[in-house]
Amino acid sequence: MARALNLAKNGLYTTKPNPRVGCVLVRDDVIIGEGWHVKAGLGHAEIEALNQVADAKGATAYVTLEPCSHYGRTPPCCEALIKAGITRVVAAMQDPNPQVSGKGLKKLKAAGIDVVCGVLEQDALALNRGFIKRMTKNRPFVRSKLAMSLDGRTAMASGESKWITSAEARADVHGLRAESSAILTGINTVLADDPALTARINMNVVQPVRVVLDSQLKMPFTARMASLPGRNLILTCSHDKMKQQIFEKSGFEVYRLPDKNGRLDLHEVMIFLAWQQINEVLVESGPILNGALLTEGLVDEYVVYIAPCILGDQGRGLFKMPGLQQMADRKNLKLCDVRQIGQDLKLTLTP
Repeated sequence: MARALNLAKNGLYTTKPNPRVGCVLVRDDVIIGEGWHVKAGLGHAEIEALNQVADAKGATAYVTLEPCSHYGRTPPCCEALIKAGITRVVAAMQDPNPQVSGKGLKKLKAAGIDVVCGVLEQDALALNRGFIKRMTKNRPFVRSKLAMSLDGRTAMASGESKWITSAEARADVHGLRAESSAILTGINTVLADDPALTARINMNVVQPVRVVLDSQLKMPFTARMASLPGRNLILTCSHDKMKQQIFEKSGFEVYRLPDKNGRLDLHEVMIFLAWQQINEVLVESGPILNGALLTEGLVDEYVVYIAPCILGDQGRGLFKMPGLQQMADRKNLKLCDVRQIGQDLKLTLTP
């Protein structure tokens, strides 16, 4: 199963919106075939593994996710395993989709196949936490990336911020981008930095969807991301249909969502992104949006890069949260991981 999980990681940057899945076929304690899901629309891991074997009769299939039992873009993997003569299936976890969860295992058992589920389950859950969250909670897994100086500043008072962290840390961020289904930012960040929001790594990557929260449609028509390949979404609560049409002609997709006190309702934003089949969101924004997301409890993980430099007390902070007045109001995080990236520290924290 550990081998199957490692195979599944080959699809880390490409399987979205599908889960990352690996499969290993074993007979007489010898691996006879293996495969992983590469991309939506292509063969599932079980099919890729079976295609390597002329005869799989009597083999055991180790799969990181319950084999599918329904017709989607590809036929059910359950039927393929049954037809191939597999006698035992070991799954790391059930399919999190409540409409299909358990049905694949039940179908295999009905065909006389020995079924085991739950082997290295925690590793499998971690591999597909975005897909799982979308299936079970109707919202994506949200990770916020922050970069700051040793004294907790993200930029000088003027807004200048390039570059606080090292080249190694910035390269690490591109890995986070590549893993993500979407990169979420606010209009203030677009106006200040005109970001590209692309994953630039030397591997095959399905570029994340770029999502801008722009309540009043202040987006420049000439924004750099408009000229880049891939999807660009503007989420707004503006009623200006003329502006919307202009943006759409410029290559943006514009969606009007419910507002909350004149600003986008962030809970509705997450529901919308799940509807768009977004599994994992990487937030790269300024203190206003980060403060609002923290206040609403919508971030599942923070990745904070700390550079060994001082920007001074006039620099800009990470979170704008005027509601925090007393120590009892503070937001506590759990430190999960610390490692050095170049000259910087990388902290991973959860609420």
